[in-house]
Amino acid sequence: MKMFSPPRPNAGRASSTLRIFIPFALGYFLSYVFRVVNAVIAPDLVADLNIDPSELGLLTSTYFIAFASSQLPLGVLLDRFGPRMVESFLLLFAGAGAIIFALSHTLTGVIIGRAFIGFGVSACLMAAFKSYVIWFPGSILSRINGLQMAAGGFGALAATTPVAWALHFTDWRGLFWALALLSFAVSLAVFLMVPEQEKTTEPEKLTSQFTGVLQAFKSPAFWRIAPLTTLSQSGYLALQGLWAGPWLRDVANIPKARIAPILSWSALAMITGFIFLGFLAEKLVQRGIPVLTTAVTGMTLFIGVQAMITFAVPLPAPVLLILFGFFGTAGILSYTALTLGFPKKLSGRVTTSLNMMVFVAAFGVQWAIGAIINCWEVTAAGNYDPAGYRTGFLAILACQLMALIWFWPVSGLVGLKKP
Repeated sequence: MKMFSPPRPNAGRASSTLRIFIPFALGYFLSYVFRVVNAVIAPDLVADLNIDPSELGLLTSTYFIAFASSQLPLGVLLDRFGPRMVESFLLLFAGAGAIIFALSHTLTGVIIGRAFIGFGVSACLMAAFKSYVIWFPGSILSRINGLQMAAGGFGALAATTPVAWALHFTDWRGLFWALALLSFAVSLAVFLMVPEQEKTTEPEKLTSQFTGVLQAFKSPAFWRIAPLTTLSQSGYLALQGLWAGPWLRDVANIPKARIAPILSWSALAMITGFIFLGFLAEKLVQRGIPVLTTAVTGMTLFIGVQAMITFAVPLPAPVLLILFGFFGTAGILSYTALTLGFPKKLSGRVTTSLNMMVFVAAFGVQWAIGAIINCWEVTAAGNYDPAGYRTGFLAILACQLMALIWFWPVSGLVGLKKP
């Protein structure tokens, strides 16, 4: 029996474009809310569950572990069953995880709930990228991917001040019940609104699909681009998600009351960067400048911003964090460049392979910076030594520079052609 499938849209109509874009944008918005919400509710979690900082870190990082571990099989599933079915199904796990989280009274319970959430939202970006490759021409992929990433930026903003405001009316458990309902609603929206991919041939055998994963990993073009993108994006995630705030406190000497507004400005710069760089890449392609060129230029500028932060260039901290938020988004253009360099049937496996590397590296980078900072004495007030930040940031900066040098032979292999 043939399952329900929305009718094929007319790609030339704005309403059809929105039918595809809005459900996936809502999914990515939701995934970012889940990703950063613990930063706001952490004091309540510590008090209610009686957990220490180490256990809080384990709880929060479970999202990334589950997310990263699902990426390779996710690529196979996306290419085999299509983004509509995969994302709408997985979001049910996110909703179930939010319910488990809300009902749990032990560390084990909330860790299980957090793992379900990470697994459930693991397709929210990659399914969107896969769907856009199917339904939109390559000439606008940079723009649409940028708008998709901006939706995540709005999710990051929503998980800060709005969540803090909501906690005046409910507790963290009520908040997660609301997120569970939102997860189920977005799952339904994806299933009902997004068109199904037309099957023109018999689906590949599973063995052939896993061979496709190996094809991505064996590609010289993939390995020229992947290190720079991985280190750029993982460094961005590590600082944005944790170390930017302490750096403002300990190195830039910003009063506590001003840290959150500065981080909000950096998040707004991130949203602007996703949108602007996506549109810019599209316009430059029309002038014969490939997407990958724009991506690498942006990542090079991002390395320069990190160097200014590392070596304490005398610029106001808000300016540095705004530049950091804006240019840190450039690495996402590499996903577009890679999809243009591989057959469409491999696009899901290619992007999820790269995404897995980014999230695994983000774990390593975030932990390594903390381990380096920990080599210096902590003050009585709990502040960290600026030398620790400088050494930790310098280590990731050196790795990014080596990846940039490693990249250049790729220029004739992939992405440097007009799609």
